[in-house]
Amino acid sequence: MEYKELAKIAVEAKTKAIPAYSKFRVGSALITEDGKVFSGGNIESSSYSLTLCSERVALFKALSEGYRNFKAIAIASDDPGFCSPCGSCRQVLNDFCSGIDVVLINHKNELKIFKLGELFPFPFGDANLT
Repeated sequence: MEYKELAKIAVEAKTKAIPAYSKFRVGSALITEDGKVFSGGNIESSSYSLTLCSERVALFKALSEGYRNFKAIAIASDDPGFCSPCGSCRQVLNDFCSGIDVVLINHKNELKIFKLGELFPFPFGDANLT
C-alpha cells in the first residue's frame, strides 16, 4: 500500500474521533508489515489523563489482535500544518515498533515522512531497564 492510501485512511479515521473537550480531531492509520491496516481516532475522557491519542488507539487495536510487526503510521489532524505524535505516543510507538515510518498529513493532503528515530532520537527503552 502506498503512503498516500494510508494517509487517506488516517484522514477518514479523524472523522471518527471523539474530542469531546479539546475539539481537536486526530486520526491515525497503522500498517503492518503484511499489509493489514488498523485505524483510530483520539478519544477524550472527562478525566483528561485517561484520554487516548489516535496513534495509541490504532496501535493497541493491532497489538490486541496479535500483530507485532509494523511498517508505518500515518497521522492526520485538524492542525493546518503537520501534527507529530505527542511524547507519550512516541514512547509507546518506540516500545512496540521502533523502526517505523511516521507519515504526517496536513490539511492540503501533503505528506512528510520521518523515521520514528528522527522524531524521538534518545528514547527510553529496554536497554535502560537492564
